Amino acid sequence: MRACPERSRGAVAALILASAATLAAVQPALPRLQSELSAVLDTPELKRVSWGIEIRSLDRNEVLFTRDSQKLLLPASNEKVITLATAAERLGWDYTFTTELSASGPVDGGVLSGDLVVTGSGDPSLDDWDGKATALFGEWAAELKAHGISTVTGRVVGDDNRLQDVVLGSGWAWDDLDRSFATGVGALQFNQNTARLVVAPGASVNDLASIHIEPAGSGLSVKSDVRTSPARGALLLETRRGAGSPVLEVRGTIPLTSKPVIRLASVVNPTLYFVTALRDALMAAGIEIRGPAVDIDDVTDAARLDNRTPILSYRSPPLSELAVTMMKMSQNLYAETVLSAAGGPDAVREQLSRWGIEEGAVVVADGSGLSRYNMATADAFVAILIHVYRDERLRGPFEIALPIAGRDGTLANRMRRTAAAGNARAKTGAFMNARGLAGYVRTADGEPLVFSIMANNFAMPANVIERALDAIVVKLAEFSRK
Repeated sequence: MRACPERSRGAVAALILASAATLAAVQPALPRLQSELSAVLDTPELKRVSWGIEIRSLDRNEVLFTRDSQKLLLPASNEKVITLATAAERLGWDYTFTTELSASGPVDGGVLSGDLVVTGSGDPSLDDWDGKATALFGEWAAELKAHGISTVTGRVVGDDNRLQDVVLGSGWAWDDLDRSFATGVGALQFNQNTARLVVAPGASVNDLASIHIEPAGSGLSVKSDVRTSPARGALLLETRRGAGSPVLEVRGTIPLTSKPVIRLASVVNPTLYFVTALRDALMAAGIEIRGPAVDIDDVTDAARLDNRTPILSYRSPPLSELAVTMMKMSQNLYAETVLSAAGGPDAVREQLSRWGIEEGAVVVADGSGLSRYNMATADAFVAILIHVYRDERLRGPFEIALPIAGRDGTLANRMRRTAAAGNARAKTGAFMNARGLAGYVRTADGEPLVFSIMANNFAMPANVIERALDAIVVKLAEFSRK
């Protein structure tokens, strides 16, 4: 009796699967992991990607996997790992940013005959999107009244000289400059140096859309060519702002039935934005201010501000708390501010040298990773993360600040319902043609691992790369030496 061809093919397939399972079972655990990771990377769709990868056991100091780990690549927001690690070392986790209010003239009968001066050191956390700044400025108004001040005859002057203004980061793309993630850094910062652009449809199809910027005092003006499209039309909004220009150009379409759409845009002068908001809030709280809000850089009689009487001093949350926003939300302004406070790129390079990081393994241009001039190797990231892990002063707050896979931050929706969820803590990195993950994960045996995975120079959709990165971390979480 002849065998059925379908049954024969099924038997052969079963035999192949059984043989593969047998080989996998007898293959040592680590080589098997290495084979699986290579299989993820060597798929045809990823053949043109430039990889830099190092995975190391923290207990054994053993390299589990590596691929071009000494190749310099663009780290994107993985750069924040370097920024936070070095800043924590140089500043300490208790470091705070101070904002001070002082009077530049005599006070008599409730009247300050002179200017009210606010001096900043870079606090990035003073924002009013949730009303916190309004409440804080209200407390400052009460403090002014407690000092006998109900009227200011002069101006509200923003003194930003404690921190160098960095309007444009080195190597930032010109077409990012209007975006909320590419704001300049200054000693006085409000609403993360961004304003709201609110776009609503016109009354009829093809009408110009209604557009305004809030809050008032952002310093931005709008040049719009946004038209109202049919009810089922597309929502397409494109914004541009030239370097140093206050004019925000907006083009596109918004459907007739659309609700107002909000976009965040970077402001031109953070200091003026801050003092305008402060002046408005103080006046709303009952303090009469007769002069305008001004940037100290525009003051022609600065000598009269030399003699100041302190009124109050406000301290930001400590670096350990600011780091949570900086890392989990990948907040660029926080990173750039922290870098400036820590001494800038030169200070980072000096600190990395002290830690034994090979010269040339890290090229620092900014603190956030937005610059195309940043470069780093995977083994440099691993070395930095190992140093942080083994230093009891640095480790705790640093790990707390990292996004948790499947739980929060930029990893909230990644690796969910896998062995990495709630386990892997890692900083993401993402911009055009660059993706990365760097952090820690525990294996199925509880063995702590440190990893850096960077991908550059790809043309396929970024989610393909992210799936590969996540697959690697999940395999690490599933790994067992038993």
